Amino acid sequence: MSDLDLSTDETRVSYGIGRQMGDQLRQNPPPGICIEAVAAGLRAAFAGEESVVSGEDLNASFTVIRERMEAEAEVQAKAAASAGIEFLKENAKKDGVTTLESGLQYEVINTGEGAQPTRDSTVRTHYHGTLIDGSVFDSSYDRGEPAEFPVSGVIAGWTEALQLMNCGSKWRLYVPSELAYAGQAVGSIPAHSTLVFDVELLEIVG
Repeated sequence: MSDLDLSTDETRVSYGIGRQMGDQLRQNPPPGICIEAVAAGLRAAFAGEESVVSGEDLNASFTVIRERMEAEAEVQAKAAASAGIEFLKENAKKDGVTTLESGLQYEVINTGEGAQPTRDSTVRTHYHGTLIDGSVFDSSYDRGEPAEFPVSGVIAGWTEALQLMNCGSKWRLYVPSELAYAGQAVGSIPAHSTLVFDVELLEIVG
């Protein structure tokens, strides 16, 4: 890596393409992925060389790995669902935690005095999202830039909570899986995961 010249636009863009591919693989890696084999396949394809692995063998191996990933995802989903139910049950007993009829739980960190958005509003927020084990999956704070989106365009737990918040408020949301992504795995979030968000409602922008 130290011998690689990244001083030109062309080499920096080339490096950026590799970074993007690497990020995608890191976020959802196939079991046992071999980065050297990935690089070899990339070089061969770009050079127009014939594949050293037959199409039949590739398809068979893709099937094996896909089935393995599906089995692992199913195990993760069952574990996430069970852990989420137990987490919310215990969390509801804590002082300062409010449980709504929908199952959404929240804790007020700061109370603002601004207006409340409606379902038709567009808002600007800062947020930090984790799994119940504390693993971070998304954070506008880490990116250093607030996010804007329609109140009706996010997960159901957010849509419900935002309409109860005043601008300037910061809440911690405990979102049951059915108010988040339910049975869908999203990035590093297993299916049926309960999610925790610190949400700071900065302003209504539309």
